[in-house]
Formats: sequence, C-alpha cells, structure tokens
Amino acid sequence: MIFPPHPSRRLAPRHLNTVCAALLGLALSWTWLNPAQAQDTPAKQPKHAQHAGKKAKKKPTNARAARPPLGKKTASARGTPLNQHPEVALWAQEAAHRLQLDPAWVQKTIAQAQRLPAVEKLVLPPASPVAKDWSAYRARFIEPVRIQAGVRFWLQHRATLERAEREYGVPASIVVGIIGVETLYGQNTGNFRTVDALGTLAFHFPQAHPRAAERQAFFRSELEQFLQLTSRSGADPLAIRGSYAGALGLPQFMPSIWAKFAVDFDGDGRIDLFGSPQDAIGSVANYFRAFQWRPGMPTHYPVTLTPGQTDMDSLLAPDILPTFSVASFVGQGAALEGAALTHPGPLALIELRNGSNAPSYVAGTENFYAITRYNWSSYYAMAVIELAEAVAREVKSAP
Repeated sequence: MIFPPHPSRRLAPRHLNTVCAALLGLALSWTWLNPAQAQDTPAKQPKHAQHAGKKAKKKPTNARAARPPLGKKTASARGTPLNQHPEVALWAQEAAHRLQLDPAWVQKTIAQAQRLPAVEKLVLPPASPVAKDWSAYRARFIEPVRIQAGVRFWLQHRATLERAEREYGVPASIVVGIIGVETLYGQNTGNFRTVDALGTLAFHFPQAHPRAAERQAFFRSELEQFLQLTSRSGADPLAIRGSYAGALGLPQFMPSIWAKFAVDFDGDGRIDLFGSPQDAIGSVANYFRAFQWRPGMPTHYPVTLTPGQTDMDSLLAPDILPTFSVASFVGQGAALEGAALTHPGPLALIELRNGSNAPSYVAGTENFYAITRYNWSSYYAMAVIELAEAVAREVKSAP
C-alpha cells in the first residue's frame, strides 16, 4: 500500500507539492514496522485477500474493479449502517452535486455502506509498540514461497515487464518486488468492502489519533474518488474489496492514486488493477517514473561507520531524504568505496534497527527514496529491493 510521509520527517520542497497532495493522510504504517502486530504480509492485514474478478459487463472508460470472491463473508457483515451518522446523508447529497454524479445512485450506495469497528481499531497505533527489527521484518518477505511466486510471475509476464522497463525506465525487478511485497502477486488483495472501509474512516476515524481531523478529511476525499471511479467504470461499488484502508488491486493503489497513475497497459480500453497483471505492472512503473525514478542508478551502497569517528547525529538528521553529496557524506565519517565514490547524486544514511542487536546501515540514493514514496519506510524499501534481487537471481538461473 502506498503510504504518506510521516509528519516528523522532513521533505525537500520539490516533494512537498507532489507527495503531500497525493498521499497526505494515507493508511497508517504502524503494522509495517511492527512484525508482531502485522500478520504474514501487508497483504494479509485485513486489507487484502481478493483474487482477480470477472470483467464488468459495461465497458469502463477509465477504471474497473473486480467482483468479490463468491462464498466469502465480508467484514461489513459485522458492521452497522454508516448512514446512522448525522452527516452522511448531507455529505452524499453535496458530494453527488459537486462531483456531478447521480444523486440517487450515491445515496443508494452510501445507504448500504457499513461502519466497521475493526477498521477503526486497525488504523490506531499499537498500544505496546515492539522494537523495530529488520531481520524479523525481512523474514516475512524474503522467503521461499514469495520468491518462487515472484519467479512464476516474472516468467509469465516477462514481455510485459520488459516493455514497462523500456517505456518507464523502471527495472522489472523493482516492479516485481513491489507487487510481491504488497499482495503476494495478487493472492491477497483484500477482504474488506472498499465502500465500508473508506466510509468508516471518512466518518468515524478514531478521535484518539493525534491527526484524526486531517485523516478523516483525507478518507472523505478517497471515498469521493472511489465513487467517481466506479461511476465512470460501471462497476458495482458494493462488490469491490480491498484493504482496511481502501487500497485496491495487485499494487494496492488508493482510489486517488488509481485515478492519477493507473494505466491501461494491456490496451483493452480499460484499467483493471485486479484482473490485469499487465495493467498493474504498467501502473507501478508509471508511478515510479512520476516520482523521479532514475534509470540505471543503484538504490543503495554499502557503508562503513566507525564509532567515535562518524557524526551519526548529522547523518541521520535528514532521515531517509537524500541530502549529502559524496564528499559531505564521507566528510561526516561514513566510509564509501568503489562505485559509491563516484555517485553523481545525493545520499542518505539509512538505518535499519535489529531489535537488541546492532543496527544495519546503507547509503541510500534517490532511487531508494523513490521506493519510499510507495510506503514511507526504509524497512519496506529494503524488503522490496531484496525481494527484487532474490527473484531476479532465480529468474536468471531458470531454464
């Protein structure tokens, strides 16, 4: 799932308009950084579990969503009517007018949406946070089942991945890594009705959260985007399932991100991030190009730090935002070697904590930072990178 920047981290001015406007207030990343809180994958938090559905009868012009799996209960069965909230009916009427949607259709859709207490709990930070542990986090993603699934996905869609790399400049391995970390190649795309998840967070975002008003406003906007997408596509908004925060399809795009960056990469005249791996591949690559992926640039380099000789406070102050030239990076006591010494762009010192053990460090480039535009987490970015590398090695050796 695409996550927003954490408020305590600083963005360069060039990113403020693009990142904050697109991603402000997106679903929280607490479970990503807490292996004890998370289930098997980000895709298996109550945000994912849908296989691709059948195509809608009405051919969409912009976006299309999938039918939910038959025979499965949705979390909405345990909810209460969303329109018990006094603002809901008035909001639906106003939104329909402002968005130029059929008022009767909007009212009917919202009248069937459910408030889900489980979703309200899931967006809150854990009561007892566990120390960050890169080795534990890594083990959830860099493991045989996911690697082999990635190999199958790559071999099955090799031509599409190669075309996406040519057109967008984003390596096939990175696209494969993203989809693998997000949804295990479409195996876990979500079991929450999207209208319920977004509706709950739009009108019942937990007030205990320090940014409740900001988040709630964001999710109202995402609910609007979702209604617009389904209206244009002819899809049933009550049939679509995704994450507990409303993320959709193989790449777990929020509705606003779908609207901005999803592409019809299979050329069938519609965008389907559930049933078309080709569209998902092209959309992920398009997203990274939009966030300034630099073709041919490594994501990170090894770095050696010497206690007492490295100015850790200065190097870690910008967090994961690349800030230091090679000269200033080395001047702070961080030793580089080989190709890193001629790197043309800025670097960041990336810290990966290992519980009670010593942290791991790498020198992150602008491409490492680009991956964090998908999820503001160095742990997430490194998991994507290492899964990408592991799958690429297996594909290279495949007969």
